[in-house]
Amino acid sequence: MTHPEPWTDLATYPPAAHVGDRPDVSAWLRRHDAPAELDTLGGFAHYLATGSRTGGRYGLYRWDMGPQPGGPAPHYHRTMTEAFFVLSGSVRLYDGDTWTDAAPRDFCHVPEGGVHAFRNESGAAVSMLILFVPGAPREAYFEGLVEMFTSGRDVSQEEYADFCERHDNHFV
Repeated sequence: MTHPEPWTDLATYPPAAHVGDRPDVSAWLRRHDAPAELDTLGGFAHYLATGSRTGGRYGLYRWDMGPQPGGPAPHYHRTMTEAFFVLSGSVRLYDGDTWTDAAPRDFCHVPEGGVHAFRNESGAAVSMLILFVPGAPREAYFEGLVEMFTSGRDVSQEEYADFCERHDNHFV
């Protein structure tokens, strides 16, 4: 298999997004010890680069799960790809067919429509990066789930299904 040579075949790059005469001073840094934006009921979500911050290009989150079992049921997204990169611990990843134990530095890419899930069943803490392309407003989904399950109110199956549908989470 041959791949285009990006140094000589400029047609492999997308159209220029920056067309100014000078470069911008626009980089930003998020320190490793910045507090998490969301307590996820047994772990924490760090909003490293939200879709709103990246102009909708991508969303990147560090997902830290505590030692208790947890994670979403198998599902898919119609509008975005999702990718996982394990930083520490052992997390079970589902590719629509098989559950596999993933270790640090393991990577999983899920295209639009691909069934997937993840679970921490290791009994130890797990940390991973989750990437969404394009950068959908996933923070509203994460925060809405936490609110739904901590509010003490009765959440009907219909309300939960509607919430998931609005956030492009389709369970199988």
